[in-house]
Amino acid sequence: MILFGIPEAKDELASGAHAENGMVQQAVRALKEEIPDLLIITDVCLCEYMSHGHCGIVEEPGPNARIANDPTLDVLAKTALSHAEAGADIVAPSDMMDGRVAAIRKALDAGGKVDVPIMSYAAKFASAFYGPFRDAAESTPQFGDRRSYQMDARNGDEALREVALDIAEGADLVMVKPALAYLDILWRVKTEFHLPTAAYAVSGEYSMIKAAAERGWIDERAVLLESHLAMHRAGADIIVTYAAQELSEWLRAG
Repeated sequence: MILFGIPEAKDELASGAHAENGMVQQAVRALKEEIPDLLIITDVCLCEYMSHGHCGIVEEPGPNARIANDPTLDVLAKTALSHAEAGADIVAPSDMMDGRVAAIRKALDAGGKVDVPIMSYAAKFASAFYGPFRDAAESTPQFGDRRSYQMDARNGDEALREVALDIAEGADLVMVKPALAYLDILWRVKTEFHLPTAAYAVSGEYSMIKAAAERGWIDERAVLLESHLAMHRAGADIIVTYAAQELSEWLRAG
């Protein structure tokens, strides 16, 4: 299970992201107490905790806003360590700041969490498929967009460079997000690096299938199974998906 948090209050420093009694920290402790064998991954990002909805500390808010990369790293590292201290098995930075994997690895090691792996959102594109999640998480940017730190959908070569940098900084697993529109990237990442590779079937992909099924245009079960099979075939060892419950039930039933 991967956890995201929506705090009751947000600010411009994402202070709720690394609070001892933050949403994710509370959830991790509660889940570990009730289901100790459940593998818990935590999303490490700041957008849900920022009043402006961006993934990093903002300088010059407004049309000319600038994301301050290096000051953001300290907040991300504190957040990842707080998740690990709460009991998270894997931390997954999704912010796309440069150098975040190295900063998180350093903080985890210094905090005695040397065995907590990092699953990096290494190839995360500035995609139009994130809409339903951003509405649910109340994390749509209040100004500008995220194209200055998420990747251009037209540039597949950049994805390989970003993945290589994250691996060099200590990432144990890498992720491609979104999944279906980027199966070529998923295949290239897996065949180039041979590292455990995840695909994130994002909210827009899931919502389109659900909406079409509700209108009777497609067979929901068949299309969900086929689309996730495509991700696996393209190289995904792990699939993060909103259809996890349905898929697990169907696969168990044969």
